[in-house]
Amino acid sequence: MSVPAASFAEKRRILQLETLYDLALSLHDQGSEGQLVQELLERVCAVLDPAVAVAVTRESYSGSRALSLVGWAERPPSGERLLEDPLWSDLLNEGGLIVRHRGELAGRPYRELIAAPLAYRGVFLGYIAILDKEARAGAAASFSEGDRRFLDSVAALAGVSLDNARQVERLETQRERLEEENKLLKSQWGGEVGGQRIVAQAAPMRRILEVVERVAPRGVSVLIRGESGTGKELIAKLLHLHSQRTGSLIALNCAALPESLLESELFGIEGGVATGVTARAGKFELAHGGTLFLDEIGDMQPAIQAKLLRVLQEREVVRLGGQRPVSVDVRLVAATHRDVEALVAAGRFREDLYYRLKGVDVALPPLRERREDIPHLVHYFLEDFCLREGIAVPRLAPQALALLIAHGYPGNVRELRNLVEAATSLAEGSIAPDLVRSLLGSSAEVPGGVEEEAEMVDLDTLERRHIARVLKMTGGNKSAAARVLGLDRRTLLRKGF
Repeated sequence: MSVPAASFAEKRRILQLETLYDLALSLHDQGSEGQLVQELLERVCAVLDPAVAVAVTRESYSGSRALSLVGWAERPPSGERLLEDPLWSDLLNEGGLIVRHRGELAGRPYRELIAAPLAYRGVFLGYIAILDKEARAGAAASFSEGDRRFLDSVAALAGVSLDNARQVERLETQRERLEEENKLLKSQWGGEVGGQRIVAQAAPMRRILEVVERVAPRGVSVLIRGESGTGKELIAKLLHLHSQRTGSLIALNCAALPESLLESELFGIEGGVATGVTARAGKFELAHGGTLFLDEIGDMQPAIQAKLLRVLQEREVVRLGGQRPVSVDVRLVAATHRDVEALVAAGRFREDLYYRLKGVDVALPPLRERREDIPHLVHYFLEDFCLREGIAVPRLAPQALALLIAHGYPGNVRELRNLVEAATSLAEGSIAPDLVRSLLGSSAEVPGGVEEEAEMVDLDTLERRHIARVLKMTGGNKSAAARVLGLDRRTLLRKGF
């Protein structure tokens, strides 16, 4: 018994509706645009039975982006070839479904063709085309009106999905770019803390900031080592700024107070202990919920060390003259310029306290070991000082900057800041080499550490030797060397460096 034609038509209509529903779900789950186009074409072919089918998308401006072909046995065309075909121009001009009979698509003859643009909100992203319906089970070998509506609906649905996918891709690209820019800014500057910028172009400082970034959100104690003027307090501020603690950062210099005053400053004091003494909270109480920064911890006397260790172990403090313990939640960051291991070996620093403080050990390099940062620091200090004083920024002669880079800096970054501010205050329109030499005094060195050779050399050789010396001073950093030399980095590259 034959099945009525109406039953076939009804079943095909149901299949088309189910496919549209499934396609709406699956298109949003596809990863790349290529996967989306392939899924689209497979679904269309399963319903419409074309002999050949193609789906192609283009880039925003030119060129193909994704391509999927079905049934194209010989010499399959490229995406560019399909977008160069007159069919694409016709779709752009007509803006909707196209039906053609007896023609060619990218060199492939067809009896019948249906094509629909993949578009959304007037933006044409590509097209889908089916050629020559296969004859199956007595069905007519031509596409019906329902087939055309189905293809048009599929194309409209795919246009929305393609646009969404591209929007997500653009957002992801933007996110990655912002992450890279953020990493670059961190590597170059390290961040800004309390109006002070951390310059970290040199590899040693970049590694320090990477460690700080990892440990800052944790509650672990940090011991910061480094010579005076290397920026230990700035690193402590950075640790607190990027922690998750809601309390304040409280700082105390242990070398600045005698033992009796240091104890009351740390732990607090009750009223009436001595005549005229009023109750006062100590630094531990003030830092509750925050960070306590103890600078020059290596100068702390043994008696205070024992009391500090107890507070760290018990997480509670008892004020001088008091009886009631006060609970404290404090993240401790300590700093010193001393060799603590030597102090422990000499019995001048408690070993158990040392290991309690040394949760993470951060050793800041002296400025002479991070000369790549000097040009950045000089320009930052120069601009910061002029902004603060409300004066014009003077020109910095390249030779003057070279002298600053070559200096040894026993006082480290603090010394460099003072030098820049002094030079700016004394400058008459520009900071000249003679001015910098006068400020450096006997410590001023000729860049490179040696006088210019007395031998007779041509100008090109002299120039190349000078560039090589500056590169050596900047640790091979070509951007920094170019700034010292007063050149563009591309000029430096053209000269073979």
